[in-house]
Amino acid sequence: IPEAERKSLAGVGAQYDSEVVYHSIKQELLDQGVIYTDMETAVREYPEIVKEHFMKCVPINDHKFVALHAAVWSGGSFVYVPKGVKLDVPLQSYFRLNSPESGQFEHTLIIVEEGASLHFIEGCSAPKYNKVNLHAGCVELYVKKNAYLRYSTIENWSKNMMNLNTKKCTVEKNGKIEWIMGSFGSKISMLYPFTILGDNSKLEFTAISFAGKGQNLDTGLKVVHNGINNSTMVNSKSISKDGGICTFRSNIVVPKKADNS
Repeated sequence: IPEAERKSLAGVGAQYDSEVVYHSIKQELLDQGVIYTDMETAVREYPEIVKEHFMKCVPINDHKFVALHAAVWSGGSFVYVPKGVKLDVPLQSYFRLNSPESGQFEHTLIIVEEGASLHFIEGCSAPKYNKVNLHAGCVELYVKKNAYLRYSTIENWSKNMMNLNTKKCTVEKNGKIEWIMGSFGSKISMLYPFTILGDNSKLEFTAISFAGKGQNLDTGLKVVHNGINNSTMVNSKSISKDGGICTFRSNIVVPKKADNS
């Protein structure tokens, strides 16, 4: 067989193998009752689950960019993990903004039911343009009783991007959330993931921000200890180079009712 034809056949074989693996994993998820799809499909096929959770964790009157997002959102990921299901393989989504002078308003909605566990990885990027782009996405995370979620995200936008993303999580009794975040791009970022902790729940927040020339990254977190016996651990690092600006901004609220926090 000529070399060119061998390479062609090898490519077909590799593609076929990858498709088989993809369908195998997808079927395995379906067999466990896990739903992993895009938001538009979720609205059509699972309307009751979406209606119960959509824009409930992040209310539309939170701030003006959330209101804009609620009005024009499109795209995004929907993940539902049923009670007691523990996923060993991470699920992953990637968003890319490909047009100049445009906005991206994807919505990510993740529900981890009682006793379930999930690791979700999300990546964001955009090519470099001379015109300013806007990213005003929204992430809503629900961690139910005794559940676990690790949410890992890398935002590597180009330096023409205004990144005004909103992320929020509610954690019920004995639940745990791990935020793993990397902010490496954009002209301006304002991003403060917000977590509300219930009784005996835990938050681990690990983040790194890198600002180069012409970048202003204003990042941090917000936490409310809304129950007893809960804990928050924050490990955040910032790097500035060539005049880049990094600001760390946090608000960790432990009210009187949060005994032994």
